[in-house]
Amino acid sequence: MRRSLLNPILAFGALIILIIGISYVGNTIEGYVPPQKPQEITSLAIGDTVTTGMDVVDDSKIRKMAFLYHPNYLYELFQTGNYLQAITGLLTGSIETPVSEFIGANISPQGVAQGFEGPGFLSVQGQQLVVTAPQAFVWGYKTTYTVGVKTANGLAIRTGGKNGKVVKIISESDINNNTIPHDYVSVSTTKKWYSNADTGDYITLDYSLTGFNDGRNQVTPDDIKKFFGQGVVDYMENYPSGSPIMAYTGSQSETTVASYSESLGSYPEYGDAARSYNAQEFATGWNGTIIPPKTSSCGKLNIGYQPIADPNATATGGYATHGVCPAARSLRGAVTSLGLGLPSGMAWGELAVPYGVSPTEGIKIYNSQNYPIKILMWTEGSDSSTVIYTRIVKLG
Repeated sequence: MRRSLLNPILAFGALIILIIGISYVGNTIEGYVPPQKPQEITSLAIGDTVTTGMDVVDDSKIRKMAFLYHPNYLYELFQTGNYLQAITGLLTGSIETPVSEFIGANISPQGVAQGFEGPGFLSVQGQQLVVTAPQAFVWGYKTTYTVGVKTANGLAIRTGGKNGKVVKIISESDINNNTIPHDYVSVSTTKKWYSNADTGDYITLDYSLTGFNDGRNQVTPDDIKKFFGQGVVDYMENYPSGSPIMAYTGSQSETTVASYSESLGSYPEYGDAARSYNAQEFATGWNGTIIPPKTSSCGKLNIGYQPIADPNATATGGYATHGVCPAARSLRGAVTSLGLGLPSGMAWGELAVPYGVSPTEGIKIYNSQNYPIKILMWTEGSDSSTVIYTRIVKLG
């Protein structure tokens, strides 16, 4: 009777000793193996933009450990609903390290981004993988991304600039809406350029966003709409390369912080109707421009001004865009009354836009404030009675 009781006790004791021994060996081995870093298990690059619901952990990259000396991992996997990994661990004896060992803010135990609004980005804080929620304002800079380079074999599509990665080479006859980006440059324009270009010349076809104020990675053309919306794409199309682009705004208010107006007046020798048209175009070219803090921006691209004959405009072939100066004085008055400096490309006095300066692309406003500003411009009246209004709005 005593022997029948002794055998199970000895067996149980041996099992305990075995488990302790295996655990000791396992912990000793672990001591020589550097712990896995959170950036080693990501499904994306650290710094990539993330929205709620995206998987940010790649389970296949997580190390597996011997179940016998990490039985607590089994419990954690069941607790977090990772049943498949738990069962697999039981069957194989090799248990997956729970995601909870690596993650922090805004990531679920299943490795899914959650708990924030807007476009966040993947980052590491301490020894934890986290998703950093977006700040109230997120902006980057419009940057050349996709170019077409004329080669001896056709049009080489490269990403990352003229010397970037070749994605494909297209024959001249295959240049169409399905083979090249055409949001910024029409297919007909690209074809015309190609027929006149020399080998090695390039044309910019698409743009990314880089240099974000929160340090996130570049967002490529295909992802701009996905993360920031069509409105950001539309805004980018209107401004030249290098312009700051407000990609995201959280809950924010708008407060008027400066305003100014200027009358067009009458100069019949230059045609008041044409001058009024140019003033309206100037207002259109600047209306809606957003300038983040400590950045500079010009007005919109492709604003069509009407040239007016002027014998004094020798530097511009005898033509000038009269009517833009009163509009520029309206903008200048609002900008400087806010405490910002005189916009570059602009002058003091009546001739606010010197001959030869593009009224929108050739003028830049630097926002020295610590908040973003939005420029609102419009006109009322017609011909010599036109009045140009400027309002500057603080965002935040």
